[in-house]
Amino acid sequence: MRKLKLQMQISLDGFVSTGPNDEQKWVTWAWKEIESYVLELNCTCDTMIIGRKLAVDFIPYWLETSTKPDDQMYELAKLIVGFKKIIFTKTLDKSEWSNTELAKNDLFEEVRKLKEQNGKDIIVVGGSSFVSDLVKAELIDELHFFVNPVVLGKGVSIFDQSGNFKQLKLKKSIVYESGIVMLNYELNTNETH
Repeated sequence: MRKLKLQMQISLDGFVSTGPNDEQKWVTWAWKEIESYVLELNCTCDTMIIGRKLAVDFIPYWLETSTKPDDQMYELAKLIVGFKKIIFTKTLDKSEWSNTELAKNDLFEEVRKLKEQNGKDIIVVGGSSFVSDLVKAELIDELHFFVNPVVLGKGVSIFDQSGNFKQLKLKKSIVYESGIVMLNYELNTNETH
């Protein structure tokens, strides 16, 4: 069965953004240092799931970036553009992007069906409310957090709606010179509900 992997940058105080106008400059300042890990992780996947709110800006950004070989995000852009993308939406009736499908039914059932399909793993990178829904439904198998050495003091957490205690198992950690720490967790399969 395919795994659903979350890759996300977070602040030391556990926020993934400061809200709707967050420019997130704090997540790109050390890109060259974490690039190889991000690329390796994304190479294990062939499908990306995205919430509608993020998709409308996210997909056009990566399409444009994939046309700019000098951009520092070019290699990642090529991977993302090549992914089959599934947009979870209740409001869109059709996708305006190629290699993209809409998922309009129950989140749990749609993700379960995707996991049962053949292929590489599935990745999700945001947005925050969509990822929060995935966390709450216990659909994410692996977490790959890049904890930035910044304190935002306020913002959006993906765990504020999780609803109950979650035991995670640390699989790997990397400390970068910039102070970013990558923490790779998987759900503890021994947890009893």
